[in-house]
Amino acid sequence: MLKTGLGLFFLLLLSFSLTVEAQDTDTLKKDSIKIDTNQLNKYRLYPKKNSIPVKARELKIQQELIPVTLMDYKVNYWHKNITFALNFNQAAFSNNYSAGGVTSVALGSNFIYHIEYNKAPFSYVSELNLLYGKSKNKGQGSRKTNDRMFFDNKIASQISKHWFFFGSLSFESQFDKGYQYDANNVLPPVLISNLMSPGYLTESVGFEYKPTTYFDLRLGTGTARQTFVLDTTIYHNNPGNYGVTPGKTIRTDIAFQMVAIFDKDIAKNMHFNARYDMFVPYGESLAYVRHRIDAILAAKVNRLINVSLNGTMLFDKNTSNSIQGTEGLSLGILYKFP
Repeated sequence: MLKTGLGLFFLLLLSFSLTVEAQDTDTLKKDSIKIDTNQLNKYRLYPKKNSIPVKARELKIQQELIPVTLMDYKVNYWHKNITFALNFNQAAFSNNYSAGGVTSVALGSNFIYHIEYNKAPFSYVSELNLLYGKSKNKGQGSRKTNDRMFFDNKIASQISKHWFFFGSLSFESQFDKGYQYDANNVLPPVLISNLMSPGYLTESVGFEYKPTTYFDLRLGTGTARQTFVLDTTIYHNNPGNYGVTPGKTIRTDIAFQMVAIFDKDIAKNMHFNARYDMFVPYGESLAYVRHRIDAILAAKVNRLINVSLNGTMLFDKNTSNSIQGTEGLSLGILYKFP
């Protein structure tokens, strides 16, 4: 009986373990089966859109004033520039140089101050031009090569697109004494000019035509010019005495004046400036019409070095019966600010 009972117990235990193992095997098989997640998603529960009530607000656009601090801008109607040029020329020869030559040193300077005011319809232009140069040759004293003092002022009011009504005042003279030299260096030099001998003061009123920024034409229908010769020692050396009657120091002429000015960069690093002045005295023959042309062509080599060619042509019967002229070619330093 005991043996029979133990056998039945072990038999039941064995059958129970086999049943549990079979269930675990089925579970593993079920877990290893691939499941289509799309099919499962059909049965998942998601919250509906806008399930929570939201109160809609009306969109409003309106103008808002934002405080802005304005910068302190000022319009400057004045324009200024300064030009300074210094030219130096030198040549040296030995005493036995077969081709010959004279040792010489020359120095020239030019100063220009230009100021301009433009606020429609009025404009104002002022220019001061100072020119002076000297040279010294071996065996000779120093001599002037250039000497001019010129101050021009003009105020204008616009009356149409290209026409202006203007009034101008200009002054012209020289710094130093001028001499006439004997070509053979036998006779002593003769004094023929000096400061304010001559000197010119010109007042003009008329119309101005300005089609472009680089060309200006003045027609001075009412012009007066005073010619000064304050150094009375040149009376006997210059028979014409610049038109001033000997014994007097001033002469006044009423005339028509035309002034044409061309000032432009004609190429890269090349500038051309020319001024033509025609003075027609009323009540005198056309032979006494005064013509003067001043021109300068300047080319910049670099920021400071420049080459310039300048010339002046003058016809004035009160100073000479023929055309007078001067020309100069120089290499030097040119500085312009700004």
